[in-house]
Formats: sequence, structure tokens, C-alpha cells
Amino acid sequence: MRKLILLLFLGPCLLAQDVRLPRSTPEKEGVHSEGILQFLDAAESVSSKGIQFHSMMLLRHGKVVAEGWWSPYRSDLKHTMYSVSKSYTATAIGFAVAEGRMTVNDPVISFFPDLLPDTISPHLAAMKVKDLLSMSGGYEKEPNQIVTGDDWVKNFLAAPVPLEPGTHFLYNSMGTYVLSAIVTKVTGQTALEYLQPRLFDPLGIHGLDWETSPAGINTGGWGLRQRTEDMAKFGQLFLQRGKWGGQQILPMGWVEEASSRKIWQNPDATQAQKDSSDWLQGYCYQMWRGRHDSYRGDGAMGQFIIILPEKDAVIITTAEVNDMQKEFNLIWKYLYNAISDQNVLPESKACVALADRLAQLGYEPLSGIVNPAMEQKLSGRTLKFAENGIGYESMRLVFAKDHSFVQFQQEEQNYRIRIGNGTWALDNTIRKGPYLVARAANNMEGLPPFQTASSYYWEDEHTLKLLLRYIDSPHTEFITLSFAGDDAEVTFSHSFLGNNPPEKLMVHLE
Repeated sequence: MRKLILLLFLGPCLLAQDVRLPRSTPEKEGVHSEGILQFLDAAESVSSKGIQFHSMMLLRHGKVVAEGWWSPYRSDLKHTMYSVSKSYTATAIGFAVAEGRMTVNDPVISFFPDLLPDTISPHLAAMKVKDLLSMSGGYEKEPNQIVTGDDWVKNFLAAPVPLEPGTHFLYNSMGTYVLSAIVTKVTGQTALEYLQPRLFDPLGIHGLDWETSPAGINTGGWGLRQRTEDMAKFGQLFLQRGKWGGQQILPMGWVEEASSRKIWQNPDATQAQKDSSDWLQGYCYQMWRGRHDSYRGDGAMGQFIIILPEKDAVIITTAEVNDMQKEFNLIWKYLYNAISDQNVLPESKACVALADRLAQLGYEPLSGIVNPAMEQKLSGRTLKFAENGIGYESMRLVFAKDHSFVQFQQEEQNYRIRIGNGTWALDNTIRKGPYLVARAANNMEGLPPFQTASSYYWEDEHTLKLLLRYIDSPHTEFITLSFAGDDAEVTFSHSFLGNNPPEKLMVHLE
């Protein structure tokens, strides 16, 4: 406890040492540059097939040996983490345990005596903090409908708990929200506020944001946004068993506890199934075990903090991915195999080629035919939406040499976003793009404007396509306008529709 109190006083001193992670070259740290180049080749070949990387970073022996951002994504931008957020919530629990504020064996209901249902079932009474940490709270179905209400904790505790806690794995983001609520209950701070002096300041991480529920509690299971290098620092901290800059930031025992398997996702899985899946290796405390004796923070659409103790390495990705196992297969085939068992390798000409390649990563903006007649006809005029249930009222397109833009009127709000023809037009907007948790009450409230990179092209003289990249998130929005005279069908699509059809609305040119 004395060491922990000393650490809190050292926070401002550690903050003054805010520097980037050390850099090195791959071969100096025992990594084959050629293997990383092969990974980039493979990533490019699949980029049109459901996998688009936004950034990658590879650390060996505590040094960054390869890093890249696919333009228009950038190193200075935060990126939506989705469920990587869970690993940070668990870390906040770890600090609270170390400070004697709670234990992982405490009953969940003990923290919320004023929010309990009239009848407390035996399974709800038996549910412990460690059961929520290991996704084994006793639920057969995640009570995710509670995010549409105002009191998420109360509604969570009112949901049925049909199974004995600790015996059955069910991925449960709402359970992580309750962990975040427990942090707030025992500390009087949000998880982000509580972690700032204990975790983020010592690691030199600042300017983060984290969504909150209507009660002002960080969402816990999602909603944290941070930069690629911030992710790398967190992974390196765990690789170093909680030590940073000569200080024990996280209790060593907590790192071991949080990263060890607590439950199998599918105890009946065959060996062949386990050998081909990174989601059947066991679950820890808000982290997943993976193949090659790895463990990780893991977020939807391909956000990974992969920790490789046997290789003394950390791999980071941000991405927009439909099939995350395919992303993993590329990582294992190329990046993992690029890490040798040697600490140093001979210099390689591929190292120079790799540095050039990493500096030139990027996605091309849209480009197509020239259609000045239609642009002149549409520019500045209003496209009025037919009545619909999703709040779209009108669109307006303005085409100019240096400042084309699309303007949406949705639910009595106007949103204007710059678009480029054959180039990325950078902008920011408070318009909320595609999001997996869009239906949650308080969704994205209080966050700064979202950064965009957008372009448009004419597929033919009657078909206009817009591509809006929300470059501090995993998501891209595709908007197609198919004109027939003064009428058009507008199709809104994005990457996580699954089997659901795109939204199609009619507009009329006024």
C-alpha cells in the first residue's frame, strides 16, 4: 500500500517524462523486415475483400520496430476501441483491489443495495466480481436491451440469471458496464478519471475520451478511444508484468491473474476447432487467450492489442474487418513468423524497403467519370426525402473545384461534410456515423467532433457514389444516389450490415 501511495504522488513527476516509445529497426531486434513486407503485401491483396487495416505497430524487446498508418488514417488520431475498452475496465478493478477498496470475491449485489430487484435469486446473490470479469455471470442471453433505458445497473440486476455463476461463458458487455459502475461506486470517479493518474499519466497517455451512460458512468465494455501508440504502451506494460520506467505501475500479481485462463468459451470444442480459432483458447479477466500462447485486448472490427510473452513482442492493429479470424490468420502467418528466436539479425536491404513502404501506406479516394452536366443540375439544390422512420429530411450537394460538400438534414439538425473528387477531403462533423452501439441511450454524447475523410465519384452519368470515412473510428459509410429525372434512390450502407439489407430511401429534387 505504501508503494502505491508513493506512486500516486509520483504521478506528476512521471507525467513530465512523457516521451514516445523507443524506436529501433527490425533486424536490430531480431525481426525479419521481409516478413513484415509480406504482411503488407497480403493486407493490400485482401483490402477489397472485407479487411482494411488502419494502423499496425510491432514492438520487440520494448521498442517499436515497425509502424504504419494507411492514409487517410493518422498516428495522431484516436480510434474507437470497442471491446478493447474492457481490458482497461478490468485494469481499473485491479487498481481498486490493490488499494483495498474491494476484492474480486465480493458479491456484485453488495455494491448496489438500493438498486436490487424485489426478489433476489440465488444465482444473482452468488454472482461475484470475478464472474463478471471472466464473462461467466450466469446469463444465457446478454441483457443488452438495457442500454436503451436510463438506469443500466438496475435493469442488469433485474435480468434473469438462470445459470450458476462461474460455470458458463457468455460474452456480456453489460457485465463490463457493471464493473465500471463498481469502480465508480468504490472510488467516486469514472473509470477514466480513476485510471488517469494510476495508468495513463505514468505511460504518457493523455487526451482520451470514453463514452458514458445516462448515469455518467463510463460504458466499460466499449466507448474508449485512443491512439495506436497508446494501445502499444498498454500492451507493453502487461508484457513487462506491470512495470514501467523502473516503477511497478500495476501489481505484478494482478497482471498474472488478469491474463491467465479462467474459463473455456466452448469446453466441447474439438482440437481441430481450437487449432483454427483464436476465440476458443480460453477467456481471462476481460482479455482473450489466443494461439501461440498469446493473450489480448480485443475489439470489434479488428482492434487488437496482442501480447506475446514467449516472443517478447506486442502487435497492435486498428482496422475495419468483417472476419476478424482472417485478420488473425494474416498476423500469425506473416508478423508472428517474422519474429525470430534471435535477439539480433544481420542487416537486411529489406529494412530500407520496409521503411519506404510503411511511409506510403494508404487507400485511394474514389474517382470515376466526369459529369459536369449533372453536377451543375444538382449543385445547391435540395433533395427532399420521402417520409421515413430514421429521421432523414433532406440532402444538398454542392460541387465546386476546391470545396465540394454534402449536407444532411436529420432530425432537425444540419450536418455539412466536405467531399473530394479524386482526393480525400478532410473535415470534422458532429454527425454520428455507423456505430455498433448506436441504440444506446447517451450514445456518443459529449465526444468531440468526428474526423472525416471523404470523396465522391460518378459511376455513370446517373449514379453518384459518396465514401465517408470516419477516420477516428473503424467505420466507413457508402452512400449511392441513383437518379431518374428529378427523383433518386439513396442507398446507405456500411461494413457491419451482416445479413441486413442496406437502407434505401427515395428523394425528390426541388
